[in-house]
Amino acid sequence: MGNELGKILKQRRVMVPLTLRELAARSGVSASHLGRTERGERYPSGRVLRRLAKPLGFEEDELFTLAGYLSAESPAAPGAKTEDAAVNLDPYVASVLGQKPVNVQRVVLSILTLCETIARSTAEEKSGSDVSSGVTEETR
Repeated sequence: MGNELGKILKQRRVMVPLTLRELAARSGVSASHLGRTERGERYPSGRVLRRLAKPLGFEEDELFTLAGYLSAESPAAPGAKTEDAAVNLDPYVASVLGQKPVNVQRVVLSILTLCETIARSTAEEKSGSDVSSGVTEETR
């Protein structure tokens, strides 16, 4: 798992884009420690993950889930919106996607966003037409 997490962290760092030194400066974690983490030689502590979350564009709970510190089925944080869940990827999906080149990751995320938009639009149209035609769940 350490190597998978390291790959995910590196892919995100490159995608942001940041060099190891830039990420070290923004996070307060040494570049050598970050390099060993990305290569899977070290496993980051919770403290290190907290420092990396913001510069890499992760929510802390998302990064903790990817690291295996939180269950993927953890309840949403109080006040979290359902739209926020669409931004977070399943840890397995993130690890598989993290192994792909950045351009492939961007295309996949664009396709997923498009599919989500279509699904949401279709659901809104369906609920709108059901209301206007007088069809409800009870009458079906």
